[in-house]
Amino acid sequence: MLSVANALRGAVNPLKARAPVLRAVHTFSAPVQRIGDLPNTLPAPSSLPDALNLIRSQPSHYVVASFLGRRYILAPRDLLTVPRMRDVKVGDVLSLDSIHELGSREFTIRGEPDLPKGAVSVYARVVEHTKGRMEEIVKKKRRKGYKKTIKHKQTYTRLRIGDIDIQPS
Repeated sequence: MLSVANALRGAVNPLKARAPVLRAVHTFSAPVQRIGDLPNTLPAPSSLPDALNLIRSQPSHYVVASFLGRRYILAPRDLLTVPRMRDVKVGDVLSLDSIHELGSREFTIRGEPDLPKGAVSVYARVVEHTKGRMEEIVKKKRRKGYKKTIKHKQTYTRLRIGDIDIQPS
């Protein structure tokens, strides 16, 4: 047990101390650089088009994109639920412009802060406008007999993410 004197001295409780989490990831950031000498790795690409071709040769891809002020990790055929967008109709196709990161299982390209506009294109189709679950908000003033319940459902728009098209420039 940690005593008050030890706590004031800055002693650490060994039961609550955590070891740092280490993860090994092959990462190519934009300027593309090779990180470490890992066995069975391909040579580091010297330019962005070479890195895009390398990622295009991989079987599956993902992107990190900003949409309506939030960042999402997206893969093809994902279903994305966002707050209601009033100016779109069901069936409309939206283009995701702000793409921060493109990756596959083994490689990643990060933009600073975004990738170039022509490098990657991702489209999303509006699937439906829907509502969430019923939420109750209770307002109460103690000792006054005042209690008010407000119920509402939040509206959402659901998007289906299309294929990730990689065009080396």
